[in-house]
Amino acid sequence: MNDFIVPDTEAHGLLAILPRSLRPYAMLARFDRPIGWWLLFWPGAWAVALAGGAVERWDLVLWLLVGSIAMRGAGCVYNDIVDRDLDAKVERTRSRPLASGAVSVMAAWGLLVLLCLIGLVVLVQLSPYAAVVALASLAPVAAYPFMKRITWWPQAWLGLVFSWAALVGWSEIAGALTLPGLMLYAGCICWVIGYDSIYALQDKEDDALIGIKSSALRMGKHVRLGVAVFYALALVFWGAAVWQVRPQGLALVALLPVAVQLLWQVATLKEDGADPLVKFRSNRFAGLLMFLGCLVVGAA
Repeated sequence: MNDFIVPDTEAHGLLAILPRSLRPYAMLARFDRPIGWWLLFWPGAWAVALAGGAVERWDLVLWLLVGSIAMRGAGCVYNDIVDRDLDAKVERTRSRPLASGAVSVMAAWGLLVLLCLIGLVVLVQLSPYAAVVALASLAPVAAYPFMKRITWWPQAWLGLVFSWAALVGWSEIAGALTLPGLMLYAGCICWVIGYDSIYALQDKEDDALIGIKSSALRMGKHVRLGVAVFYALALVFWGAAVWQVRPQGLALVALLPVAVQLLWQVATLKEDGADPLVKFRSNRFAGLLMFLGCLVVGAA
């Protein structure tokens, strides 16, 4: 099994129970790293909760989770198809299934189609309006793998993509993309830029050598300050969204737990070693805290 392990693999147990022939496909879709689909899922769950639909539409929350797992997997497969040559030059990614040759490009396309079909099942559960909003994400998703070649801020584009579920969840419950949902989405974009800049710290040296651009490289010695700024902006936009739903000072207190968690990330961040990955993964917990805050405000 060690032939397939990469540094950020989490689900060793999953890989252990899979037949050896299927392990590269699980890793290609990042099923061994659930942090990605958690981060894709949370904005949608927040939107449903803040719009007041988390209890009545618990089924929608589950469908968003299924969709996040499938479409995050599809996005990773597509990203690896596009980036297989670059991945082979980076220490952390050279053992990925396509870069290492463990999976053929044709087989990867087949897996991509399968995951998209699962996403289609989720899509038909949505109202026509929300389904159109969801489909509108395909263009920015398709463009994302190329951003690291043309801009120092591919994390900003990832923010557009990884926050999209907030637009879908809000439009499904509220029936339209109203201001609170848009403010929530804007905050999610800033959150993604912050945590993905932390994640990019792992590859700074390799990225610089092969010409891949990232916000971590662009910010240089000021990564911690930059992350702090984006997290602060996220909280401002989230606060605006909460205020639009419930214009009471007490409602903003619901954001205090997630604000403390983000502050902890910045205050204790070490820009080398294993710490960036630890801080990045801690956003799974930040997502839960934000969900609980949105649940309280939306249900009040």
